[in-house]
Amino acid sequence: MRAGWVERVAGIDVVTERAEVLRRLMPVHRIEAERQVGSAHWWRAEQVHGNELAVVPGAATCEGEDGEPVVPGVDGLLCAEPGEVLGIYVADCGAIWLADRRLGAVGLLHSGKKGTEGEILVRAVARMKEAFGCEPEDLVAVLSPCIRPPHYEVDIAAEIGRQAVAAGIGSYFDCWCDTAADRERYYSYRMEKGQTGRMLALIRCGGSA
Repeated sequence: MRAGWVERVAGIDVVTERAEVLRRLMPVHRIEAERQVGSAHWWRAEQVHGNELAVVPGAATCEGEDGEPVVPGVDGLLCAEPGEVLGIYVADCGAIWLADRRLGAVGLLHSGKKGTEGEILVRAVARMKEAFGCEPEDLVAVLSPCIRPPHYEVDIAAEIGRQAVAAGIGSYFDCWCDTAADRERYYSYRMEKGQTGRMLALIRCGGSA
């Protein structure tokens, strides 16, 4: 298994709408994905601020707003096929990496306010058990940089931590970084009034259930 994370990219104008931002960032993201996880292509969720999940490969795709294929209607992707790569974009919301140390299955979640309220992490743990036979105690979960108080009135990071405990995850790590507090390093949708870039979280599946 290999995980990747692409932060703010210097020199790219991101003061525009989301689809164009993603198109502008894609060349750099592909280079970084190849460097960090060994592939310039990854599965993408449509990211509709919900709590639905899809297992890939095998899930249907459609054309996303930037012209790239996405799995429609979901905010989390799960995989047990070696070599497949998952990707999630964030700019204040949390990305959650999931990896099964025993089976090599992985997951990648987009957990913002609504996804966290919908317990997408808890749902993902249950789905990984159902789909791949993963046991919660074998899972490692990592929360990316995300917006935190006092810059946001909802402490999604604290709630995600509580959900990790409730789900019985064996090892949980929070990086404790606030995207709204360091705009030289991160994009922040809230602080930049919606016109900003996206960080990219990546994970490569290392095994098969």
